[in-house]
Amino acid sequence: MTAPRLEIDLDKIHHNASTLVERLGARGIAVTGITKAALGAPEIATTLIRAGVSGLGDSRIENIETMRRARIPSPMMLIRSPMPSQAERVVAQADISFNTELDVVSRLSFAAQAARRTHGIVLMVELGDLREGIMPGDLEPFVRKMLGFPNIALRGIGTNLACRSGVAPDARNMAELSALADRIDAAFGARLGAGPANRLGIVSGGNSANLAWALSGADTGRINDLRLGEAILLGCEPLHRLPIDGLHTDAITLIAEAIESKRKPSRPWGEIGQSAFGAAPAGAMKPDTGRDTDAGRSTQTIFALGRQDTDPDGLVPPAGIEILGASSDHLIVRSSRYHLSAGDEIRFQLNYSALVRAMTSPFVARVMKASSAPIREPAAALQGA
Repeated sequence: MTAPRLEIDLDKIHHNASTLVERLGARGIAVTGITKAALGAPEIATTLIRAGVSGLGDSRIENIETMRRARIPSPMMLIRSPMPSQAERVVAQADISFNTELDVVSRLSFAAQAARRTHGIVLMVELGDLREGIMPGDLEPFVRKMLGFPNIALRGIGTNLACRSGVAPDARNMAELSALADRIDAAFGARLGAGPANRLGIVSGGNSANLAWALSGADTGRINDLRLGEAILLGCEPLHRLPIDGLHTDAITLIAEAIESKRKPSRPWGEIGQSAFGAAPAGAMKPDTGRDTDAGRSTQTIFALGRQDTDPDGLVPPAGIEILGASSDHLIVRSSRYHLSAGDEIRFQLNYSALVRAMTSPFVARVMKASSAPIREPAAALQGA
């Protein structure tokens, strides 16, 4: 079997998703399954639906189009603000898109009129993480203007935390989002047409970083949706990267193959400049201690995997193997437990950064495993070979 490859256990993903759907459902919160880290893979999308998610969300219209072509039976949300140049595609393929700009909503309105469709909008509100979002004080004027656009329906509001600045979802900012939902209901009432009793239908509190708050027993207020990707795929929460009790953390693993194993000095020699990716020169002293780093000769093994394939800083090797460094196509490790030779494979666990980049690389194959026989999806570079 080719390497590098991602081995994806669909049964474990189903367990993670269904467990979170059940736990959050008991708190009155639905789960939107996020497929962006999986590039909209139909096998994963289908697994999430079978696990009980209320809908699917992705940040790229291309991934939503992939799922539509596969006839995935689910409501679809575009969870990144649409590019104006893609307005027609967004209206054609996504039931709802997340928005923050009136000019973009206007473009969506024109596209929806041309397509004779009504397009749903969730307005994103800035609550401190300083990524996307309308400032809270500007939300009501925004809604007032937006409600004048034809073929556009306000479906809800939401926020995003912990992605850019690491701001944690907590009782304060979640209560603020609930209060904003109440204010929109009170101000616009029957003009919303978004849910029962003229209330916003969706109040989306955030992503996997919200789990600690949502499952703490705190008052969840109006929050009735979370957008979960990392917690389902990797079984951990993003704030501290800690495993979530009862979830699998090895549903997706990355396998690499060795191409060289030789004894070499531990320090480079010759005049030292920057590495290929601009890292600080590798010197003889550790900058934090000033101690000599020369450990003598040791066996280093090179794997056919690099920064073009994944984020090496996000890889967790097996016990007894240490990652020494990486370039675009090479990953160098040292083993204190195993004798590694060319052709040997080792299995890495991944964090979210490593997973996203590995899924995106055309050189990394994907093998879907379920209770039935594995489904192999070759690397794009090998297709048609």
